[in-house]
Amino acid sequence: MDLTITVNNQTHSLTADGDKPLLWFLREDLGLNGTKFGCGIAACGACTVHVDGEATRSCSITLSAVAGKNITTIEGLAPPGGLHKLQAAWIAHQVPQCGYCQSGMLMAVAALLAKTPAPTEADIDTGLTNICRCGTYVRIKEAILDATKSGAVA
Repeated sequence: MDLTITVNNQTHSLTADGDKPLLWFLREDLGLNGTKFGCGIAACGACTVHVDGEATRSCSITLSAVAGKNITTIEGLAPPGGLHKLQAAWIAHQVPQCGYCQSGMLMAVAALLAKTPAPTEADIDTGLTNICRCGTYVRIKEAILDATKSGAVA
């Protein structure tokens, strides 16, 4: 199947199996290894990317479903040569322990904040469904609230 997919503002024209999960295209074909494989059933969120601005579990969406759409991975979240405000907050609050889930967590939070720029703790609790096996949820919430204090997060 002939497809055109835009990833981190770079357009890719390819012939591929339309049923291939986006996750494996990102990792195997583009070498973007920031997006992680976790569970393979869209439950954990380690593979979260943005598809047209929406947080999407890339392990369960196919290339044919994202053809013609804009994909943003963790590698494309920050401005060139800098950090996204959330990434800076993650560092300041020492959020990651093992760090495996954090790229997906950051992508999910960025999408949440695009819709709810000043979330309450309840908004974060209900809007963030990614799993952190290390249990750093308290620091994640603190980092999110800290990043949103000064206004726009993007």
